[in-house]
Amino acid sequence: MTEQLSARQDGPAEENGWGDRAGDTALTVPLPALDPLVTTGIRAHATVLYPFLPVARVRPGSADPGGTDVTLRALFASHAPFTLRFAAFREEPGVLFLAPEPPGPLAALTGAVRAHWPEAVPYRGIFGPQGLEPHVTVAHGEEFGAVRARLAPALPVTCRVTGVRLIVHDGHGWRDRVTYPLGAPGPVS
Repeated sequence: MTEQLSARQDGPAEENGWGDRAGDTALTVPLPALDPLVTTGIRAHATVLYPFLPVARVRPGSADPGGTDVTLRALFASHAPFTLRFAAFREEPGVLFLAPEPPGPLAALTGAVRAHWPEAVPYRGIFGPQGLEPHVTVAHGEEFGAVRARLAPALPVTCRVTGVRLIVHDGHGWRDRVTYPLGAPGPVS
């Protein structure tokens, strides 16, 4: 992961592709039990795919049988809920994070989404075509010794994952749009 994180360039989104844009979507797994450990100002989550497709293409709530929203519902329903354990902090240059144990269920969700929409390249390709390994960012751009010392007594944390959340950037921030439950039977179109 070191090579992946250090590959990110700093600078305006127009120069390096990084940056949220109005209409961007992302698929994330909310992990509220980890919220007290995250110092970034956003809720704890693991990313399934960022960015996904423009919101106009997803059309959340659409009943179109061949549409993206219906396909996402079926795709996530075909994956059983799972439990993740977060036991230790890991550090890369400028980033303190927690890696899930096991990482496989999150990676499987990402792989399934990418199989349907290969044009949705993780992190706009900044970290290579495969993106990053599953993780939860705890802090970035600071000295991590004090953060680790303060938060380590809270570990391990176990989280039950029962759904994947579609979030949409409105030009100012990310807003929850819909949660796709895991484990409900249904075919993937």
